[in-house]
Amino acid sequence: MINVVVVDDDIQVAKINAAYVGKVPGFQVSCLAHTAAQAHEALRTHAVDLILLDHYLPDGTGLQMVSSLRSRGIPTDVIMVTAARDITTVQAAMRHGALQYLVKPFTFAGLRSKLEGYAALRRTFESGGQAEQSEVDRIFGALGAAGTGATELPKGHSAATADRVRSVLRTADVALSAQDVAERAGLSRQTAQRYLKLLERAGRVRLTLRYGETGRPEHRYAWV
Repeated sequence: MINVVVVDDDIQVAKINAAYVGKVPGFQVSCLAHTAAQAHEALRTHAVDLILLDHYLPDGTGLQMVSSLRSRGIPTDVIMVTAARDITTVQAAMRHGALQYLVKPFTFAGLRSKLEGYAALRRTFESGGQAEQSEVDRIFGALGAAGTGATELPKGHSAATADRVRSVLRTADVALSAQDVAERAGLSRQTAQRYLKLLERAGRVRLTLRYGETGRPEHRYAWV
């Protein structure tokens, strides 16, 4: 389980963001903080993997907090979640080591995409071993890869349908064929195939081939 601290000076916004986080499988909110001081205290008293960090805080800025964490050698990951949209702040967040930057206001789908990209990144790091260039490219592109949020889908694709396909894959114990996915999601095989190809191109699904005794190999899909 990935432990998250939500930092926002607005109490209601913090609660909404925490509710969003709680809806994403594999994530849980450890606590809420409304000032930089509270956020630092949360890091001291809780096991924290990720901070969703607002920039505008009453006792400082999110950038100052990220800089402080890095100077102290605290490896907790940070995704900025803020209304600050000027390029200078975005650039500074990147240089200070924030993994992603989500501009307010945003939808649940937008945050979910960032969190799932982060989860994929953690799984890649936990696997260890050596990395070829293709793997390095995938690591650096994990947080920015296209997800399945409504604002990120190509024209003609439905976020609701993408969610159904993704849910089937995430809960499957084995790799599935397009027909398997179609039956479990209540879709036509052609529709399932279209969304599976989209997810594969985005790096969210791994494609393997299963060869039988005769005929063409069967494509099998597994959530990354």
